[in-house]
Amino acid sequence: MDVDDLMSVLRSASSNQTSPGSKSPRLGRTAVVIGSGFGGLAAAIRLQAKGYQTTILEMRDQPGGRAYVYRDQGFTYDAGPTIITVPFILDELAEIAGKSLDSYIKIVPCDPFYRIFFDDGETFDYVGDPARFEAEILRLNPGDLEGYRQYAAYTKRVFDRAFTDLAAHSFDSFWEMIKVAPDLMRLRAEQPVFQRVSRFIRDPRLRVALSFEPLLIGGNPLQSSSIYAMIHYLEKTWGVHFAMGGTGALVNGLVRMFEDIGGTLKLDARVAEIEVEGGKVRGCRLGSGEFYPADVVVANGDVANTYRKLIKPEHRRKWTDRRLERMRYAMSLFVIYFGTNRTYEHLPHHAIVLGPRYEGLLGDIFDRKVLAKDFSLYLHTPTRTDPSLAPPGCECFYVLSPVPHLGGGQDWEAIKDEYADRILASLEKEHLVPDLRKHLVSQRIFTPNDFETELDAYMGSAFQFEPVLTQSAWFRPHNKSEDVENLFFVGAGTHPGAGLPGVISSAKVLEKFI
Repeated sequence: MDVDDLMSVLRSASSNQTSPGSKSPRLGRTAVVIGSGFGGLAAAIRLQAKGYQTTILEMRDQPGGRAYVYRDQGFTYDAGPTIITVPFILDELAEIAGKSLDSYIKIVPCDPFYRIFFDDGETFDYVGDPARFEAEILRLNPGDLEGYRQYAAYTKRVFDRAFTDLAAHSFDSFWEMIKVAPDLMRLRAEQPVFQRVSRFIRDPRLRVALSFEPLLIGGNPLQSSSIYAMIHYLEKTWGVHFAMGGTGALVNGLVRMFEDIGGTLKLDARVAEIEVEGGKVRGCRLGSGEFYPADVVVANGDVANTYRKLIKPEHRRKWTDRRLERMRYAMSLFVIYFGTNRTYEHLPHHAIVLGPRYEGLLGDIFDRKVLAKDFSLYLHTPTRTDPSLAPPGCECFYVLSPVPHLGGGQDWEAIKDEYADRILASLEKEHLVPDLRKHLVSQRIFTPNDFETELDAYMGSAFQFEPVLTQSAWFRPHNKSEDVENLFFVGAGTHPGAGLPGVISSAKVLEKFI
């Protein structure tokens, strides 16, 4: 179904006033959560606080899922998400547990949020203060100031409906989608973010600066619905933050919170099967044969592989292998974690380093699925905020390049070293990290192959399903399984989607059912 077909269906159905309704399943008091990513931790805390005896089964040797931590020679590398937005959702989670978030983690603001380095040598500081932000607009193109103000007002309207009203809303029936269809049409949700930005902004650099954010959740700005323009308002209103000690410290804080209220975390506990009897979940069996009975199972792993690998085909009428294979999967990432024996005080915490192309590069990654000779990068320098993440006098980094998922057919084992060297050389060339390779003392490379093997991500996708309108809300795999009673999903692959606010909000959706 393309966008035109979708909008036609929504228009024709929006006049239907009959709701089929739904009944919440009757549940017991034992819960198993598969995976300890942020969605799984949020779900486990909510379940335990409700009185369910909850066990998290984590396949790796550390909690966190994609928010894993690597350590080498005194360097601490956050493997996954590094940007914390809407911190009040973490406070809300702590309140549910009867705790104070400050007792578990310290979260501090970043300023600037990002520094964008354009290929022409110009920069743009993406900040929260409205006057400073508008000064940056004026510096690049004074003629776009009024257009930006109109765009900012638009992003607030999108946020008020798409996040405030719908992020924790269940889309378990098509009727739920129909009810919001008129609002989505008024907000022009069928238009991609880049197209919507371009309606207000003329300067090509500002168009990029105001449209790149869907990439943070695996979306193509040229194709992702303009509902994701809400990220701009979300960041400008609540800021971009960092957890002291790294994102891994936030994971450990939430684990301690979960355990303090009686929950249990099992590491090195890979689930081999979600057992189903009579269409209803029975529990989870590990590869070792150990069985964990459960009245409720919440899966925080990759949705496609949870269905494909953990639930036998005879129990899946909706989410068959064929249907999952036909979904559009988000891009992957090529990541280099590295440490240097000197510091680079001029660098911000978060940097977006843009190459010579924008639309063409996005087409290579998402449509043609080829590995381009040029690239745009995200450079993370956490020691700018927390020097303890590296030895004294040293700097800690990771740099990531958006790349095609494994459907592109690249032989990453053969090309990863050469590609990594090109990325590091480009950082030197742009004078961002002078003499980088001379000062390199620690390095680790993570490719799309590793997303598949270490994270069990289908197609090596870093964000699961691509966030286009026809794969959003009701069109995504539902939080409440359509195939197995008392099986639920949280995380990036279900509603509302990827990103820290999204995956934590996905656990809040369960309130309707549990």
